[in-house]
Amino acid sequence: MSNLPVLPPEIARRRTFAIISHPDAGKTTLTEKFLLFGGAIQMAGQVRAKGEARRTRSDFMKMEQDRGISVSASAMSFEFGPYLFNLVDTPGHSDFSEDTYRTLTAVDAAIMVIDGAKGVESQTRKLFEVCRLRDLPILTFCNKMDRESRDTFEIIDEIQENLAIDVAPVSWPIGMGRDFIGAYDLLNDRLEIMDRADRNKVAESIQIAGLDDPKLAEHVPADLLTKLREDLEMARELLPAFDRQSFLEGHLTPIWFGSAINSFGVKELMSGIGEFGPQPQPQNAAERQISPDEKPVTGFVFKVQANMDPKHRDRVAFVRLASGHFERGMKLLHVRSKKPMAVSNPVLFLAADRELAEEAWAGDIIGIPNHGQLRIGDALTEGEALRFTGIPSFAPELLQTVRAGDPMKAKHLEKALMQFAEEGAAKVFKPMIGSGFIVGVVGALQFEVLASRIEIEYGLPVRFESSQFTSARWVSGPKDKVETFANANKGHMAQDHDGDLVYLTRLQWDIDRVQRDHPELKLTATKEMMV
Repeated sequence: MSNLPVLPPEIARRRTFAIISHPDAGKTTLTEKFLLFGGAIQMAGQVRAKGEARRTRSDFMKMEQDRGISVSASAMSFEFGPYLFNLVDTPGHSDFSEDTYRTLTAVDAAIMVIDGAKGVESQTRKLFEVCRLRDLPILTFCNKMDRESRDTFEIIDEIQENLAIDVAPVSWPIGMGRDFIGAYDLLNDRLEIMDRADRNKVAESIQIAGLDDPKLAEHVPADLLTKLREDLEMARELLPAFDRQSFLEGHLTPIWFGSAINSFGVKELMSGIGEFGPQPQPQNAAERQISPDEKPVTGFVFKVQANMDPKHRDRVAFVRLASGHFERGMKLLHVRSKKPMAVSNPVLFLAADRELAEEAWAGDIIGIPNHGQLRIGDALTEGEALRFTGIPSFAPELLQTVRAGDPMKAKHLEKALMQFAEEGAAKVFKPMIGSGFIVGVVGALQFEVLASRIEIEYGLPVRFESSQFTSARWVSGPKDKVETFANANKGHMAQDHDGDLVYLTRLQWDIDRVQRDHPELKLTATKEMMV
């Protein structure tokens, strides 16, 4: 990390990160508090709060608000002290993991939220693996300490064993559940006391001169104080001290303990990201590595969100800027189509509001409204033909056929499906034989989301029915061999929305047989979203 160029101050103060967690670990609440402390919103809305007045600010799709889950990853920018945070919210629900995987390609660090009672859960593990592939630095926040939670050492052990990463405590909880009174800040020798009365108020901080300071006894009951001193003595012997270099390389994670709903521990976590988190990092393209301090503007689309405003059928492409200083009105080359594109109304997202972005720097995430020109994986540059790598597309695990309730509206259905395919919300396959479409997704809940969105956004009731196929593989190899194979297996062949050939099958046995009988062909379960 030390041999990287010194970045211009505007770029160096940016921190672009995502929050990952298992559903219900408290990620949305934590996001809210970030926005609250960043001054982006005045009052944090609870996910399950009453009435319209307190809808969660970062969930805007109707289904998310009804169910209290985050389905689409949204991006938000806000200032905190000298830093500018770009927070990318990711769906915690396992059915939307592909969207989350792609989001992680656009950030420089991740915050892992863990529930103090449940520890490391399955979805956390999956997302963690993705961070691992990209060597993302990870900060850990152990949430819900104000409820009955597990022993602190037990939680830390579980993270170390399950995720094979060193854990360095930077704060230590005092008491738990009803007796939880706060935490001891190990980096600054401070006592943080939680205020249960006002949930939106920041905890009170008391400066302490080490653990032997008599002031501690004024605020901490004797039994808890004894336990705190014993725990910390053990922790200092058994656990590594925080080392920024090791954290930036992805080998060690600092852990904070707190309660997001009570605004406790959140500010310390935010300061941690600002102080220790990585500056915007170089991005990989097929041709070369792009450093954030380069003058020409470059960026890539990692997410497309359609119909953010249902009245206008608009689509917003989320672009992570990899280098340069972008200004509104700039003409950028859209590498895939080789056409210039004037970006006249880019937006920055501040919770549910968006405003025009007059300028943006490497590390920022801007939204570019467009009518379908921009797709996931597209590169925008000031002329150089770059292809960014590492944005994956996964083979769906569930396949169903889809029919419009009204057969006369088949054309509308095709348009809706193509849009969702380009947005990355689902895979849409057009079989070579027969009419209709086969829709593939990663998790069952996505079918419900698609049906509800097609109905709300296109006024088109649809039904999904089970299909005879259970998995899909992209086919590649020498052109003549692929054609011969496709003609011999017409009943199994389809095309995805990019026109690439896909082999649909019922059994793993079919896939093995193809690989045995046609060694020159490749069947793959992922496809790089590249132009």
